[in-house]
Amino acid sequence: MSAVVLVGAQWGDEGKGKVTDFLAEKADMVIRYMGGNNAGHTVVVGDKTYKLHLIPSGILYPGTKCVIGNGLVIDPKVLIRELTYLKDEGIDTSNLKISERAHVIMPYHIAQDAMEEELRGANKIGTTKSGIGPAYADKASRIGIRIVDLLDKEEFAIRLKENIERKNELFTKVYGTDGFDYEEIFEEYLGYAERIKDMVADTSVHINGYLDQGEKLLFEGAQGTLLDLDLGTYPYVTSSHPVAGAACIGAGVGPNKINKVIGVAKAYTTRVGEGPFPTELLDEMGEQIRKKGNEFGTTTGRPRRCGWLDLVMLNYSKRVSGINTIALTKVDVLDELDVIKICTGYKYRGEILKNFPTSLKVLAECEPELIEMEGWKQDTTAITSYDELPENAKKYVEKIKELTGMDVSIIAVGPGRNQTIVIDELF
Repeated sequence: MSAVVLVGAQWGDEGKGKVTDFLAEKADMVIRYMGGNNAGHTVVVGDKTYKLHLIPSGILYPGTKCVIGNGLVIDPKVLIRELTYLKDEGIDTSNLKISERAHVIMPYHIAQDAMEEELRGANKIGTTKSGIGPAYADKASRIGIRIVDLLDKEEFAIRLKENIERKNELFTKVYGTDGFDYEEIFEEYLGYAERIKDMVADTSVHINGYLDQGEKLLFEGAQGTLLDLDLGTYPYVTSSHPVAGAACIGAGVGPNKINKVIGVAKAYTTRVGEGPFPTELLDEMGEQIRKKGNEFGTTTGRPRRCGWLDLVMLNYSKRVSGINTIALTKVDVLDELDVIKICTGYKYRGEILKNFPTSLKVLAECEPELIEMEGWKQDTTAITSYDELPENAKKYVEKIKELTGMDVSIIAVGPGRNQTIVIDELF
């Protein structure tokens, strides 16, 4: 048995889709364990680029089983659109299973998400307005609708009617907008249920069955550690738990089944949305990295904020997710730089902080303590082995290993499958 959890070690957008796709070739099953279609994973195969939002990246391998776990909230309209997109691209999705325990994103969740973000004004979070937060809120309030409820016409009718009455009170009396039509939503979502019913299962049974048979499983997270609802830069976070521990809850497996945790980190740092960002580059260098790295959101198209690699953050992610090894992505984006900087601590009111602060007020005052390293000034995009990397690129990787105490097992020098340097086999 080999069970590997893949987590984002920064603010998301680290290249988890590429790494998942690369590792999925040797995996028997890939499980997405949290989040919703607010996540976007980009995978490049040859000259073809695939953009996935709900379906695990392993779907691009015909022999790999894929699971959408119980920890997700699912917009069935988006799911069916993604299934249709993959079918049109000639990708077989018959190996996909959807957890009957996952919750359903409804139209009122999407409207509520947009309305609440608008009401925050200057304190906006930067939500994708996909209904993720309100769906998780209803789940916690125990009024959510699960996939298993959606497939039961009578149960769905009862739960939807109760929720429509409750939400219409909110929208008409608090938000001052129109409510929702029960019959219209009921018929629309019954149609979605019909489309996905053959894929729905108690996926925890399938996952644990594979583990018991000694198969190789890859648990795919979305977003990143610093967007975790408990452990991220709250309130500028997502509504679920991208950390490694959530893989057990979001997939329905025991923690004793997990063998290894891989942290995916860019060779620099990016962030989408609001909130403090100590190493952010608000100059030509930041713009250069953004353009070279094509740093625009897969889901929203928003430009990502860019900055130097932050090892305070990386060491924090190591601690809270138990990361064993790093998959370092987008090293090639730094190819043209004369000098590359790494943040090793935060300067705060005369102190040097080595631990990531909980208070955003403190984080907003932090200035990065930076070390400088010489750039390698060489194209790395065609390099296939660690030994072939320029000496200064190897020094950069070795410095990261030294300052984090973590191995680096994978180095990505481009988006393609063949632009991946494997130092240590992870399966």
